[in-house]
Amino acid sequence: MLIAALVLLIVVAASGGWGSLLLVLGVGGLVAGIVALAKGAAPAVGIRSRAVGSVVVASAVISMAFGSAFLGGASATSTAGSANSSVTVDRSDATPKPTPTPTPTPTPRRTVEMEEVREPIPFETREVEDSSLDLGTRVLATAGVDGVRRITYEVVYEDGREVSRTEVSNVVSAQPVHEVTAVGTWVEPPPPPAPEASGSGSGCDPNYSGACVPIAYDVDCAGGSGNGPAYVGGPVYVVGWDIYDLDRDGDGVACD
Repeated sequence: MLIAALVLLIVVAASGGWGSLLLVLGVGGLVAGIVALAKGAAPAVGIRSRAVGSVVVASAVISMAFGSAFLGGASATSTAGSANSSVTVDRSDATPKPTPTPTPTPTPRRTVEMEEVREPIPFETREVEDSSLDLGTRVLATAGVDGVRRITYEVVYEDGREVSRTEVSNVVSAQPVHEVTAVGTWVEPPPPPAPEASGSGSGCDPNYSGACVPIAYDVDCAGGSGNGPAYVGGPVYVVGWDIYDLDRDGDGVACD
């Protein structure tokens, strides 16, 4: 038994050093001392009395304390050695390499300008009748002129390139002048009838020609809204005074 214990102590000492040896001796002594105190003796390990067992217990505690101290110091030394051994200095290139400077992202140059655009307003064409011009004649009475509309924009540029356009005002600076064309409507009346045909003895009013307008209290155009009592079918040309108001539009031709 004693030989086995010695062999165990030698193995522990060889593997763990003095700290482990003292720790194992302390543990073994503590166990043997406690057994001796409990039974009064431990002959197997040479303890013959409780007094000796007390001394063995005290010695075991001291041995364990020293063993723990040895193990703690060895562990710290091993850690420091590992830390020192892990530092590797590469001196293959002693010249420091310059750190590349990052290329800054350029900020776009932003400008705002006001731009005015002029747009034409097309004129309209109109026609008016003119009884002073021969029928079918066309005369330009008023020349047409386009109007002008002014539109103002706020234009944003970035590095000279347009990125947005906003309308800020829209006004008409000049109204268009419409083109007016006069269209002739005058028709030359036929020559008056011979005196014998238009005299008072014929029963036809001499102020009219082309058709016989009876001499009566009132004469209206046939098919019209007049209430007579006499009627005449057209066309009738006014060659004198339109006493029956047959030519309502004043173009010289009645009941047309």
